[in-house]
Amino acid sequence: MIDWFISAAHAATQDGGHHGGGGFDPMHQFVINRYTPIELFGYDASFTNASLWMVIATTLVTAVLVFSTAGAKLVPGRLQSLGEISYEFVANMVRQNAGTSGMPYFPIIFTLFMFILSLNLLGMIPIPGLGQFTVTSHIIVTFALAAFVFLGVTLIGIFKHGFGFLKLFVPSGVPIALLPLISVIEIISYFTRPISLSVRLFANMMAGHTMLAVFGSFVVGLGVNVGLAAGGVPLIFMVLLMGLEILIAFLQAYVFAVLSCIYLSDSLHAGSH
Repeated sequence: MIDWFISAAHAATQDGGHHGGGGFDPMHQFVINRYTPIELFGYDASFTNASLWMVIATTLVTAVLVFSTAGAKLVPGRLQSLGEISYEFVANMVRQNAGTSGMPYFPIIFTLFMFILSLNLLGMIPIPGLGQFTVTSHIIVTFALAAFVFLGVTLIGIFKHGFGFLKLFVPSGVPIALLPLISVIEIISYFTRPISLSVRLFANMMAGHTMLAVFGSFVVGLGVNVGLAAGGVPLIFMVLLMGLEILIAFLQAYVFAVLSCIYLSDSLHAGSH
């Protein structure tokens, strides 16, 4: 993975960052390329590199889970252990944050967690012929996932409680004089959930990969212009950053899933607020 960032930075430095000699561009790794142009009802629905990586992530997760449960044994092997640990981890997350009433929605939370985690981790692994691309570094993808969660939990709350769902915006124990102000704040806070949920994931993934690309350029620049030994210091930082970025990839998937559980809990128990 580190070799890829260094080689990509070196190639970008040699060809001017793919911008006609304009210098190294660490943001070029986020460019979306159209593989198959498709237009539906006046909208661009082209199959892109982002689409391809999402297909790869979905296929990989599906394969791992299917093979981990096929021929399950009393003493699990590595693949079966991975599937069971993933299941129990998300199940405990749902029970702790949404209660037992949230377990019927476990498949959705599990799918979201595994999908985002796989996209985050795949963004760290270069594939020969495809290079490297982080789907979750694009706000349109993370916002679509956040909007799905937001609309889903809102509809669940409305169908379950009807007008009682509005109690979510009226915290108990608030003085009547402050109720209009607090309710407005609660409403604004509620409708900004998809924005905060999507920006958190997008910003962390983009910032991390941009920093890795920048340090890769430092390794190349110092190694070429000063000497191989000079690139050692930024290389060490790059190794540490790579480990940190892997941790962040897991952490951001976890945070997204936990917040989704919390929002689900609010909808399920809105009538009791």
